[in-house]
Amino acid sequence: MPLTCSMKPGSATFPFFGVVPAILNESGEELEGPSEGYLVFKQPWPGVMRTVYGNHQRFETIYFKKFPGYYVTGDGCRRDQDGYYWITGRIDDMLNVSGHLLSTAEVESALVEHEAVAEAAVVSRPHPVKGESLYCFVTLTDGFDYSRTLEAELKNQVREKIGAIATPDFIQNAPSLPKTRSGKIMRRVLRKIARNERDLGDVSTLADSSVIEQLFQTRCCGAV
Repeated sequence: MPLTCSMKPGSATFPFFGVVPAILNESGEELEGPSEGYLVFKQPWPGVMRTVYGNHQRFETIYFKKFPGYYVTGDGCRRDQDGYYWITGRIDDMLNVSGHLLSTAEVESALVEHEAVAEAAVVSRPHPVKGESLYCFVTLTDGFDYSRTLEAELKNQVREKIGAIATPDFIQNAPSLPKTRSGKIMRRVLRKIARNERDLGDVSTLADSSVIEQLFQTRCCGAV
């Protein structure tokens, strides 16, 4: 790690002394050079978590079972050509598309860069060949109408910003998104909608439950 370094907005830069991170792929293989995958630690350091109070077995399961021999942070990570580390989102928000790990936050950022998109949420939908596909919900800015032309523009924007592998398979116009009263998007509900599963679990924290039925009625049934 250099003693001084230039900042890159949004980057976590380099690991601190004694912190030895690594990036693993889905198979648990360590990746070198520019890459993206799961952020883990290869050795303990003073600030690392040591247990879950009253349930050490849970601690071992959550942080060590997925990749034995590594401490799993629960975050996705990207390392660029200069060695800078970028946190891409929680593992729960990572998709495995044809063996490529994609951050839902990265796809959402690409979508909202389009002037017509006010808000976006991306979840996974099972795919018989890819394993997982990208199902995107987009809320449009006032003055814009959803159309096949706009849909094509959004797909192309994601391709240009991230790459062909991240091209959305499904894009659904969502006038509103299911949110808690504190404004947090309930992604587990969106995953259920994408898969046409009506067993939603507890939705008592939703600010407006009518949004759910509206999204079920307008969901994408086939490939877009």
